Amino acid sequence: QVQLVESGGGLVQPGGSLRLSCAASASIFSIDAMGWYRQPPGKQRELVATVTSGGSTTYADSVKGRFTISRANDKNTVYLQMSSLKPEDTAVYYCNFRTVENFVFWGQGTQVTVSS
Repeated sequence: QVQLVESGGGLVQPGGSLRLSCAASASIFSIDAMGWYRQPPGKQRELVATVTSGGSTTYADSVKGRFTISRANDKNTVYLQMSSLKPEDTAVYYCNFRTVENFVFWGQGTQVTVSS
């Protein structure tokens, strides 16, 4: 069974940066969109950013200009570069792959904590 493995989370001070990575444990064919979601403490999961197979990106308003999503198709990997981090960015971050057949894969989540 294919798994998505995330890495790069941790504790960072406000204004700092982190880079999250998410790689599939095996090849997934026909990946359409890749994305990142997050779930802050006590809140619902929310969309952070997505990137399509064609390279089109979308971002939540709260992260525009601070976060950058990118993908390496040959590695079945998606990245999230996070800069100018704020305490309100604290959350568990999940990656998500969706195939053209609308199969959806989720990562197990990685904790990002922004605190001084």
